[in-house]
Amino acid sequence: MEYIGYAWLGTVIACVIIEAMTVSLTSIWFAIGAIAAWLIYLTGLGLEVQIVIFLLVSILCLIFTRPIAMEKLKVGRVKTNAESLIGQSCKVESTIDNINNTGTVNVRGQIWTARSADDRVIEKDEIVEIKEIIGVKLIVQKK
Repeated sequence: MEYIGYAWLGTVIACVIIEAMTVSLTSIWFAIGAIAAWLIYLTGLGLEVQIVIFLLVSILCLIFTRPIAMEKLKVGRVKTNAESLIGQSCKVESTIDNINNTGTVNVRGQIWTARSADDRVIEKDEIVEIKEIIGVKLIVQKK
C-alpha cells in the first residue's frame, strides 16, 4: 500500500495545477484535503480513515473558507470598462427625454444613449452624473 502515499501527493499536485489553470477557488480545497489525508497516511491509519479525512477536510474548507476567499480576492468578478463610467460627469449632447425616447451624452469622447434617472427632461449642454448602466444606455441625473 505504499502507492497510496504517492496517490495523495499526486492528488495535491493535480488539484494545484487545475487551480492554477482555472483560478476558480474550487480545487485548491481538495488539495488541502489531500494533504490532510497524506498526513493521516503517514501515521499508518487505514485507507478508509484517509478517505474520510480527505472528504471531511475538503468539504469543510470549501464551505467555510471559500466564501471568505472569494470576497477578499474578488475572484470571478470581471469589471468592464463601462463600469468605470459610473459616477463620472458628462455633457448632454442632445436633449434627454424619456417619454420621447431621446437623448445622448458625450463621455470621454464617446456618444452614449442616455435616459434620465428621475424622468426629468435634461436639456442639451447640461452636465449630468452617470448613475448606472442598463444594457447600452446610461442612466444619468442632473448635477
